[in-house]
Amino acid sequence: MSGITPEVRAAHWAKTRSLTFTVLFLWFVFSFGVHWFANELNTITFIGFPLGFYMAAQGSLIAFVVIIFWLAHAQNKIDEEFGVAESE
Repeated sequence: MSGITPEVRAAHWAKTRSLTFTVLFLWFVFSFGVHWFANELNTITFIGFPLGFYMAAQGSLIAFVVIIFWLAHAQNKIDEEFGVAESE
């Protein structure tokens, strides 16, 4: 990343920072938000289980894995856009 201009570096960091804040927000929602509202979510059933229980036991973990893959894909697109992607 040493061969790029400061303007390109700043734009790359701005997009990366925005992506990071989005991922942190989603992580917060699935880590704490779902559990804080578990009683309200338990009024809804999913695959025969109360939704609050399902999200605490399985749904949050599935969401975390999806978020990780989405983050990697989105960051690679940002890196390619600014010409700082890793070569394969």
